[in-house]
Amino acid sequence: MNLVSKKDYQIYKRLFTYIVPYRFLLGVSVFAMIVLAISDAAKAAILKPMLDGAFINNDPVLMTTIPAYLVVLFIVSGIFIFIYGSSLHYVANKVVMDLKEQMFNKLLLLPSEFFDNQSTGNIVAKFSYDVEQVKDATTNAIIVIVKDSLVITGLLVWMIYLDEQMTLITLFAGPFIVSIAIIIRKRLRKMSKKVQQTVGDINSLITEVFNANRIIKLYGGHSLEKEKFFDAINANRRFSMKFINATLISGPMVQLIAAIALAIIIYYATGQAAAGQLSVGTFVSFFAALIMLLDALRRLIKVNEFIQKGLAACESIFWLLDQEEETDNGITLHEKSEGKITVKDLSFAYQKNEYVINNISFNINRGQTLAIVGESGSGKSTLVNLIPRFYQYSRGKILIDDKEITDYSLQDLRNNIAYVAQDVRLFNDTIRDNIAYGQLRDVTDADIEQASRDAHAIDFIKKLPQGFNTVVGENGVKLSGGQRQRIALARALLKKAVILILDEATSSLDSESESQIKLALEELRRNHTCIIIAHRMTTIEYADKIIVIHNGEIIQVGTHAELIKKEGVYSRLHSLGFKNH
Repeated sequence: MNLVSKKDYQIYKRLFTYIVPYRFLLGVSVFAMIVLAISDAAKAAILKPMLDGAFINNDPVLMTTIPAYLVVLFIVSGIFIFIYGSSLHYVANKVVMDLKEQMFNKLLLLPSEFFDNQSTGNIVAKFSYDVEQVKDATTNAIIVIVKDSLVITGLLVWMIYLDEQMTLITLFAGPFIVSIAIIIRKRLRKMSKKVQQTVGDINSLITEVFNANRIIKLYGGHSLEKEKFFDAINANRRFSMKFINATLISGPMVQLIAAIALAIIIYYATGQAAAGQLSVGTFVSFFAALIMLLDALRRLIKVNEFIQKGLAACESIFWLLDQEEETDNGITLHEKSEGKITVKDLSFAYQKNEYVINNISFNINRGQTLAIVGESGSGKSTLVNLIPRFYQYSRGKILIDDKEITDYSLQDLRNNIAYVAQDVRLFNDTIRDNIAYGQLRDVTDADIEQASRDAHAIDFIKKLPQGFNTVVGENGVKLSGGQRQRIALARALLKKAVILILDEATSSLDSESESQIKLALEELRRNHTCIIIAHRMTTIEYADKIIVIHNGEIIQVGTHAELIKKEGVYSRLHSLGFKNH
């Protein structure tokens, strides 16, 4: 059984690739540790001439030089402790920063399915908790492993020089100490993973309470949330204690083995001293070196705690970094789309063979508006989410300008699409920066104001104390639902993309605001391809084509006037309240 498994070695090897760019500072740190290891061995070695020469033989030269040597040794130790500590912590902090940056960049490129299947808390835990464990693995672990290995080597050389027999007795304890480290290794790794999971659970609960605080208040969920949070923090406490107990139990076991070795050495040394074969200086120097060696061994055993935490954290981080990014094999065309959309026999399933979109076909040209209607859960939003390739369809084709959307690079495709979802997402930033988000930041204030005017948002924005410089809060919490929708609509209009998708984009607006936005859209749709999902007649009645979806399939196609005359789902929805109100 090995102290370091093959899997652990591979993880650390990969982690080391993040350290390599800072190898100069790492080298400086290692050099400082070598000097420090030599100075530690020298502290034990200096005891022999101090006792035998200064105290017993009263050598006047040694009586004056030994104290000076001790002062110099401690000054050198202090200097090089600072050098290796500062340089290694710099490396560790840079590695953590690089990992965080790479993890964040990875998040930006992951497909929608990833976010559907992961909790926010678990992802946040990787940034807030896991990387800190990696930091310990690249500082405390390296410091102890390198420095104390060098210290042990230096001390052993000195001990062998002093007395080979006593050194062999010392080495006899080595395999037992290593066995202890092997036994607790798996336990530490397992408990470390459990602690990581509970940290993710705690973060998830805090995020949910933050986002759903009004629901909790309204439905009296305080007791439920308290219970869930207590269970999470209690689980974290239990696994943390199991981890700590596994590390603590190794200490007494190592001390017991060390005590047995010391007892044997003392018994042997007293016999040698009685026979006149061992001087006081030699014994004290050997004994001091042995104590220092055992202390270094104890630290090497304890560093297993940092190593296992770090390895478990690395597994978690590398899992994220190894996730497959959005497929982007398209060609960068660098051309504006004409806006013609053709959908042929399109099918999509979130899970294998469970289709939520089934054999849908339609086409729409630039300057036309397509409305999609249907009952909740019929697949409307899923259908429009396939156009910007938030998800990859299972069968069939979506073509823009007679080219399949997979032929476009994701950037080219999405540059030609503006999307306003029912679930509006705003950033904790100013209204101006929310409207001019991303690639739109270089637009003029006049353009932003015009987009706000078209989205019927200019009036309420100007009434705010800071106007366009008003910070909207996390996800626009300081704004009403209708105001958030108008900000999102202004952002979409400012983009001036040829394809405009509105998924219940006016559901939170009053009738007057919706009527004015309708007029703006009437102007826009002459040069745009519009796809609208809505439940109000005022929004869809002017559409060039309406498709009715039921259970993921198109069951009716036509204009509002044509469909209202026919018996079917559309007329039934209309009679049940799917109309202007």
